[in-house]
Amino acid sequence: MFSLYKKELRSYFFSPFAYVIAALFLLIFAIPFINGIANLSGTEYKFSFSNIFYNNFFYFIFLIPALTMRTFADERKSGTEVLLMTSPLNVFQIVAAKFLAVSTVFLMMIALTNFYPIITAMTGDVMISSLICGYTGFFLWGLVCISIGMLMSSFTESPIIAAILGEGAMIILLFIDNIKNSGLFQSLPKAAKIIGAFSTEERFENFSQGIMGLGDIIFFITATIMFLGFTIISIEKKRWSRG
Repeated sequence: MFSLYKKELRSYFFSPFAYVIAALFLLIFAIPFINGIANLSGTEYKFSFSNIFYNNFFYFIFLIPALTMRTFADERKSGTEVLLMTSPLNVFQIVAAKFLAVSTVFLMMIALTNFYPIITAMTGDVMISSLICGYTGFFLWGLVCISIGMLMSSFTESPIIAAILGEGAMIILLFIDNIKNSGLFQSLPKAAKIIGAFSTEERFENFSQGIMGLGDIIFFITATIMFLGFTIISIEKKRWSRG
């Protein structure tokens, strides 16, 4: 499994692909700083890193499908899926290796943003507890989106279609609170309550306020495992359908 993990990781960093995504990631993260400084009316600029994560996650999820779209769709398109499925690794190990590779790339992208709190700490004050909560919540939220993107990639042989499907699924997940509060579901309180239980935005809002609850952590981890489980089932189904 570790050999596949290294192979997947190399596929990102031995091409300009990961570097372009990382650059866009940092650009999106930097925009609030640029706007805040440009509109500075006093001598003190106050901001929250957790709020930056929260307010910009909509833009970040446009990048995550770009990381996950090739995980299985590209294997199927290039014809290497058969070789992968006939390797000594089982489907669980294959999915786990690919997930860990994408998660490592995502973690490295997040690590690059440490530049901003370091610079801030040199010239001002940083609330470390709030910063840790924000990074933790953002990473956990990202893991859920990665698992969704991999699931979408397992459905098709086109990386572009996989990216579109992943983007659509992540947007639905992001705006599930809006769906819950719509007029349709307001007349169905039980259905609204069930839908609200899957709200990732509500869970991350706690992290953005500096609250790291065990229930929220378990929610994100459970959701990630659930979507990875669906991915395993999807791959197994395709493998058995081919005989």
